[in-house]
Amino acid sequence: MMQIPCIHCGLRDESEFVCGGTSHLTRPGLEQSDQAWGEYLFFRDNPKGRHFERWRHAQGCGQWFNLVRNTVTHEILSVYAITDPGPA
Repeated sequence: MMQIPCIHCGLRDESEFVCGGTSHLTRPGLEQSDQAWGEYLFFRDNPKGRHFERWRHAQGCGQWFNLVRNTVTHEILSVYAITDPGPA
């Protein structure tokens, strides 16, 4: 089981969290085509390596935050507030 460091509560078991998917996605405008909306809603990258994700500490403080995780090793590389830009 992964250990995830909540920015408010500290290190906790993965079972306390809910993954909200990829972070830093740009939502298309209402004037965009159906194809653009379809790609936004249904297609996501599945990278091997560094991936930016948003998580919610559902069984704790209930707060959302972002983290950078290596999808191969599950090593958590960075954790930061939902309003902060991603690390370089």
